[in-house]
This record gives sequence, structure tokens and C-alpha cells, in this order.
Amino acid sequence: LLFTLNKFDDMNLRTLVSTIFSTVHRSLSSNAQSLPGFNYILLSQPQEHVVHVTLNRPEKMNALNELFWSEIGECFQYLSTYGKCRAIVLSANGRTFCSGIDFNDLAKFASVAYNADADVARRAFQLRSIIQKFQNSFTTLEKCPKPIIAAINGNCIGAGVDLICAADIRYCSDDASFQIREVDIGMAADVGTLQRLPKIVGNHSLMRELAFTARSMFAEEALEFGLVNRKFSSHSELVEGSLRIAAKIATKSPVAVQGTKLELNYARDHSVDESLHSIANWNMCMLQSEDVMKAASVATNREKDEAVTFDTL
Repeated sequence: LLFTLNKFDDMNLRTLVSTIFSTVHRSLSSNAQSLPGFNYILLSQPQEHVVHVTLNRPEKMNALNELFWSEIGECFQYLSTYGKCRAIVLSANGRTFCSGIDFNDLAKFASVAYNADADVARRAFQLRSIIQKFQNSFTTLEKCPKPIIAAINGNCIGAGVDLICAADIRYCSDDASFQIREVDIGMAADVGTLQRLPKIVGNHSLMRELAFTARSMFAEEALEFGLVNRKFSSHSELVEGSLRIAAKIATKSPVAVQGTKLELNYARDHSVDESLHSIANWNMCMLQSEDVMKAASVATNREKDEAVTFDTL
């Protein structure tokens, strides 16, 4: 091998090494990855490039214990780099989408807060670490570059609302209800609802009423105020409709779709001027992608009814 390499000049050697690494990378990306297993989450791939994530603790109304919470973060962290996934549907088994935090686990956290043997500052730091762990788990949905459609049926309470607020698109069934319940257990919601929901519904008066009173918002009101943008008559129709939209998204260029999610998230938290600067920087690179020419060639040739095939990202 050394003798063979000596015959190459530096340029050819670099080209050879680059080709080898590119081939290995493509092979690993397409073959090595598969959907992992979890205790409380089911993963399936019902259609090409679409992953269906199902919360699966129906006997406990999908209440989030510590392991369940961690698995959500691990799941979406994995899907962020899973090459065969371009769109995600998040739904739940059972009559309840999510009943919030498991009260058995909440008691564990209370034992930290009221541990008289520990210094108050050290208790505070420990509690902050726990809170931030939960926050980071749900933030993986927001940071996941693939669009996520939350399909909500039945009750969605407390941490369940935190979870769906981190999704990109929200649909629900007619029996859905939403409740920011934290004030009923003597605390302020701390895992994302108070930060994300006002930017979703755009109505601070309504948002504050829901958070201060812990009253339920039902499907019709959720649709009216923009928490969800589609409503389905049954759970099965909800999941079917969500998968249909996810499949439509998955046919688009993953470069374009993931760039769009990135820039929408950036624009939400920055000024128009900063956001225009950001998209200019993004597109000065991404407009050079072959995806642009592929999509444009089909779009301009209206006589051909053909699908565009995009490479794995």
C-alpha cells in the first residue's frame, strides 16, 4: 500500500483519501443506522423518509416518569441525524396524549426541595439541574432539523403541553383538550409552555388566563386561537392525516426543508434585520446545492409529472 501511495503526487493522494472517506461515510449513513428501541416510545417508518414516534405508556395515561422523559430527548436526538428520516409524526397510544409528569417522580423531586439536611444553596443547584435536564429533553424537538407534527388526542396536560409546544405543527382530534395545570400543584410551568405558547397563539391575554386558572382549552378553541391548525373527527383519522402531511413534506428537498425550519426558529427570536442576514448567509451556501437544479428542472417542465429524488442528507 505504501509503495502504491508513493506513486501518487500530493493532489492525487488527497483525492484518493477524500474518495475513500466519502465512500465510507455514505455507506455508514445509509446502512448502519436503524431505528432504536425504547421502553416507553415506539418507533416505526410507515412511509419512506417518515418516522412515526408513539408515546406508549397508555396504562398510566402516558404520564412522564424520569425514564420516559429521558427517552424523549434521546429519541429526537437520534432522529436529528437519522438519514432515512425527513419528517416526523408524534402521537400517543391510548385515550390520553399525555397526562403530564408522573406524580411518583414529582414526589422524588419534592424530597430534594425539602431535604432539611442539605444546605439551601445546594438544594437549589440540584433542583436547577433537574429542571434543566427536563427542559433540554423537550428542546431536542425544537433543535431537531426535521419537521415534527404533533398529533394530539384526548387530554394533553402540563408537561404534555410543554412537549407539543416544541413541535413545528400541531393537529388534534375532536376529543382533545389542553391544560396548563402547574398552578394547581403550586408551581409555575418550567419546561417551555410559558416561553413558547405565547409565540404560538399570539394572544397574551388568553395565554395568561390559561396559565393563571389552569382551565381546559378544548379542540374548537385551540383551533380558533391557533394552538392547532387542523382538527380531525377521530384518533385514527388524526394519525392518518398527520402521516399524509409528513409524507408530503418528505418529498421535498431535505436541504430546503431543514433550512426553512432553522430560519423560522431563528426569525422567531430575532429581529427582521438579523433574520434577513441569517438567511442570506444560509442561502449563499445552499443555493449551490444540486437540489435547487433538480427541483427547478421539474417545476419548469410542467408536461412531465415526475417526482424528484433527493439524496440523503
